[in-house]
Amino acid sequence: MAKPRGLGRGLSALIPDKMADASSAGSPSPEGWSREVAVDLIDRNPFQPRRDFAEDEMAQLVESVRIHGVIQPVVLRAVGGRFQLVAGERRVRAARMAGLRSVPAVVRELSDRDAMEIALVENLQRADLNPIEESQAYARLIDEFGWTQEEIGARVGKSRSHVANYLRLLQLESSIQELLRRELISVAHAKVLLSIDGPRRVELAERCGQEGWTVKQLEGWAKRPEVPPPPTAKSDDVHLRALEAGLRRRLGTRVTLRGDANKGRIEIPYRSLEELERLLSLLDSPGPDDHGPFVV
Repeated sequence: MAKPRGLGRGLSALIPDKMADASSAGSPSPEGWSREVAVDLIDRNPFQPRRDFAEDEMAQLVESVRIHGVIQPVVLRAVGGRFQLVAGERRVRAARMAGLRSVPAVVRELSDRDAMEIALVENLQRADLNPIEESQAYARLIDEFGWTQEEIGARVGKSRSHVANYLRLLQLESSIQELLRRELISVAHAKVLLSIDGPRRVELAERCGQEGWTVKQLEGWAKRPEVPPPPTAKSDDVHLRALEAGLRRRLGTRVTLRGDANKGRIEIPYRSLEELERLLSLLDSPGPDDHGPFVV
């Protein structure tokens, strides 16, 4: 068996070093670079693993594209007289929303396997996939292309155990997968839930997501036969939960308020420096209904 290509080097390893001249009209040219391709000729990549796009994050990108244009070329392949997007879906979406008629692109002759591989790597390197999107992408590589867990790990720069653990997430009920997709629970929580059988698993997962349990709290209840009684709602608890929900909507990520009206802490997870900078920018900017720093 041929040794898998290592994609830890990044997308640059899959893109040609030299640009060949191509028609600026945007006609398909599988082996050359197209300086500009009409967005109306670009179709979505069916192998794109990402399904969720944060509204606030996209709004910032649209504004940047409106001012500066699309700086980094997207990657396309020619299919049936049109172009199919391989890498750069956020840029194409932002270009359409900003009213651009074309985007800079490089056109490559790529197989289905290559197209899916590049789309997966682009998102994994940006830490853009939520756990369920990542799990489903691994499953497609196995089901549709016959890759082993070792091959996937080598090609996307992950350990075989990481791939195996994420594939196990697909054994969870759809409601629990949705909690993971919305990042109301973490992969660490999901590992605990996988050890629980029966309807208690769904009930504990929902309580965990609603009440912001720590992994240790979930582990404690997982070892007990009963489900914890619902907490007694206090007036300040209701107010804090409303504030928590407002923060989640505004930031587009999981936010947990721990404590009471007198003292506590706010927990906002992030998975990359880019996401941290996005969150800090949102916290420091005016909201839609206020005229100063962010408030809920």
